Amino acid sequence: MPVVLGLDVGDARIGVAISDELCIAAHRLCTIKRRDLERDTNEIQRIVEEYRVNKIVVGIPITLSGEIGIQAQKIQQFVEHLQKNLEVPIETWDESLTTVDAENILISMDFSRRKRKKIIDQVAAALILEAYLEYENKGTIS
Repeated sequence: MPVVLGLDVGDARIGVAISDELCIAAHRLCTIKRRDLERDTNEIQRIVEEYRVNKIVVGIPITLSGEIGIQAQKIQQFVEHLQKNLEVPIETWDESLTTVDAENILISMDFSRRKRKKIIDQVAAALILEAYLEYENKGTIS
C-alpha cells in the first residue's frame, strides 16, 4: 500500500504529516528542528525508511498573485536537494495560507499559544497532505 509524506518546510522547522495506507487521510507525525541541509535530509530519509514512504509532497507558498517568492525559492532548492539524495518521488503542492488555516484551527480548538507553536507546523503539513490526497483521490472515489 502507498504511503505519502507531507512536508511544511520553514526556515526553523519542518512539519511532517503522513497518510494512512489507503491515502485517504493525513495525520500529524512530527516536527523536525532545522539544523543543516544534511541533517535535515538524513532525518527525512529516516522517516521515509521507517514508514515505508512511497512519495513526498512538499508545500510551496505561491503568492496570491501566482508568483514564486523568496520563501518558495528556498523551498524549491530544498526539494532539489532532497530529489538528489532520496529515492522516492517528490512533488510540490501549493500551500498558500496553510499556516494561517492551521493557526485558526488550533485557536478554534482553544490550544494555548505555547501548544500551538509546538504543533502548528505538523498541522500545516497535514493540511497540505490532505489537499493533495483529496485532489489525487477525486478521480478514483465514486
